[in-house]
Amino acid sequence: MKPFHVYMLRCRDGSYYVGHTDDIAVRIAQHQAGTFDGYTATRSPVELVFSAELETRIEALEREMQLKGWSRAKKAALARGDWDAIRALARRGARRQHV
Repeated sequence: MKPFHVYMLRCRDGSYYVGHTDDIAVRIAQHQAGTFDGYTATRSPVELVFSAELETRIEALEREMQLKGWSRAKKAALARGDWDAIRALARRGARRQHV
């Protein structure tokens, strides 16, 4: 069975785009070429800054929704691979929700 991927792009304007696909090479090429309609069509070039392989489309979609809910700071930490910052930002966000 073909794996699925959740991925995050950094766009030309510095914003982040999160998506999922079953063919990451083709999807990134579509984003780069501007042939994938939507958010990235006018924000290329884009740079792949994170991807993870998952077994099912449902898992990839759930992870995509989770990442889309993250703050810009947390997405930037993910792009850097800074897991300590991600944990700290998660704790900070959890404290704000309980106030």
